[in-house]
Amino acid sequence: MESKHAWAAGSDKPEIETIRIGFMPLADCAPVVMASVLGLDERYGIKFALSRELSWTGMRERLLGGELDAAHVLYGLLYGVHTGIGSQQRGMAVLMNLNQNGQNITLSRRLAAFAREPALLARLLHEERRRLTLAHTFPTGNHAMFLYYWLAAAGIDPLRDCQMATVPPGQMAPSLAAGHIDGFCAGEPWGQRALREGAGFLAASSERIWPNHPGKVLGTRASFADAHPNACRAMVAALLDAARWLDAARANREAAAEVLASPAYVNAGRELLQYCLAGRQPEGSAWRGHNGLRFYADGEATFPWLSDGMWFMTQHRRWGLLRSDPDYLAVAREVNRVQLYREAAERTGTPLPAEEMRSSVLIDGAVWDGRVALGAL
Repeated sequence: MESKHAWAAGSDKPEIETIRIGFMPLADCAPVVMASVLGLDERYGIKFALSRELSWTGMRERLLGGELDAAHVLYGLLYGVHTGIGSQQRGMAVLMNLNQNGQNITLSRRLAAFAREPALLARLLHEERRRLTLAHTFPTGNHAMFLYYWLAAAGIDPLRDCQMATVPPGQMAPSLAAGHIDGFCAGEPWGQRALREGAGFLAASSERIWPNHPGKVLGTRASFADAHPNACRAMVAALLDAARWLDAARANREAAAEVLASPAYVNAGRELLQYCLAGRQPEGSAWRGHNGLRFYADGEATFPWLSDGMWFMTQHRRWGLLRSDPDYLAVAREVNRVQLYREAAERTGTPLPAEEMRSSVLIDGAVWDGRVALGAL
């Protein structure tokens, strides 16, 4: 695949050629894996050395310890490290968003009666003084924050009414089937696996909680981004090409599912992954997967919106993970390397938005807009 946008010489030459990138076995690791498989990294003078990780905690430690240069990583995890929640504070950098949507909340079959009326579940818990055992994938991560938000919107206090557990994504469905947990929030294909094996049902897609919410990001240490700006631009460019390819045609999504099915990547059934990646009809020219999973969307799905990073910090503050209010906008500007992303986007012909903030209506009717929220915080 030839590209007029490639660069690998002169002042733009990447500072290093081989970049060690960690990923978790999830459907939304597709851009990272396919950029490597299709050789899109080599178009920009770099080579991805992919590392399949088993837990978000392990990935965090390998990223902070320098064993990984970058990672397909939870947005909320990266912000948690940057603000010093649960670990030593380290400056981190978001280079781009890797996907939108594609996560879900899955509950056990015995709770199926509450699927359409979560408020009834809240009443049951309060009347019987029961606590649910629910799992997420990392304490500051996306899945924890989406799960907490969904519960709170239904009148359930996630800290008082529930017992929370941290479980690696690939162990969610077996844990639910064994009765160790009552439900979980995780990325696909693990919710779909629980449904197909009869252990659970889809209570809410993450797209319903926050339409077109951010998912995983391409994250790295701030020190790495500062020392290797050309390599980081090359990474982003290769992943933008991969994201564009994934959203271009259903056949591409199905081909990606076949690759991801390998034990080297997600290690799940090909048909299951095809459903997760290509389970919806196209809207316009862009394909969306199960639960609205999208990767490119003319650059909307890849842009590192400042308001997205700010939202995770507000939720960390809401649930007591942050003990005081940071300067939300200043921190988001520090973490999200928007200028670096812009330069890579221009070189790949990726459209850029007019602003760095966006507005969304969440499941409880609240409007999230970083510009408006600044005045209310």
